[in-house]
Amino acid sequence: MAYFCSENLILFVISIFCSICFSSSTPFIVLHGLGQSCNDAGSTFYTSQLSLLSRSNGYCLEIGNGAYDSYTMPLENQVQIACEKVKGMKELQQGYNLVGLSQGNMVARGLIEFCDEAPPVKNFISIGGPNAGVASTTCAGGPWCAGTGGVSGVGIYSDYVQTHYAPSGYIKLPNDIAGYLKGCRYLPKLNNEIPGANNSIYKQRFTSLQNLVLIMFANDGVITPTESSWFGFYQDGTYSKVLPPQQTNIYIEDLFGLQTLDKAGKIKFIKVPGYHLGMEIQELQQYVVPYLINGAPKNKVATQVVH
Repeated sequence: MAYFCSENLILFVISIFCSICFSSSTPFIVLHGLGQSCNDAGSTFYTSQLSLLSRSNGYCLEIGNGAYDSYTMPLENQVQIACEKVKGMKELQQGYNLVGLSQGNMVARGLIEFCDEAPPVKNFISIGGPNAGVASTTCAGGPWCAGTGGVSGVGIYSDYVQTHYAPSGYIKLPNDIAGYLKGCRYLPKLNNEIPGANNSIYKQRFTSLQNLVLIMFANDGVITPTESSWFGFYQDGTYSKVLPPQQTNIYIEDLFGLQTLDKAGKIKFIKVPGYHLGMEIQELQQYVVPYLINGAPKNKVATQVVH
């Protein structure tokens, strides 16, 4: 009996200690990718493992019904829903960290730039994000592809496709930049690329980040070009030359603050082996967790950057 009571006391003390650790740390939210939901294995893996490793409260933020709406709901609408949810979560009111998975990074950036009167985002960790857009118009399959004839490349910037197929909001065809700027409803606005419609507030909010962590997968196979995860992209007019982020127009003109963050040493360009979203626990510990704990890793190994 004495042993039983002693064991219970130890467990009680541990639980109290853990609850204090969690309550005093900065919480984070995860925004899942295309065709995913907060209940699937991938989203659960990232949310649970990062929470466990960082001893932070982590929440996967669901938008609509998950997988289906990730395809069919325009990104502007997804951001509006995410914005209201974030503002309604008392756990986030003192600030939070943001983890984006694939397409979830588009929603994440929208939260940072477009969400008025929202709690501040401290660190943004982008994992396999189509950050500078994608140059492929291939529909990924499923009932949401039916009727989106423009996804084949003809009419991708039409009103119909833009309002019925979420990925069309960040498709950037290098051989049709004029069509992209005129018809693409999401990424040009997010990037402050629309002539005569630059919004300084977007840049102000984005440059308020403490750290921007950009993780690219060496053998991604989903993001085209792969360098988009670092904000690199094809040179206008060609599919044969990929520009590093520092040579793109959005960086050179500092349209939404990418250059500002980089020159302040706040961007971490990280390249990991493997395929799209295929991070190992050791890699999460090394490249992601430090930014969920205190925002800036002190361990030099944890800040390894591959250019």
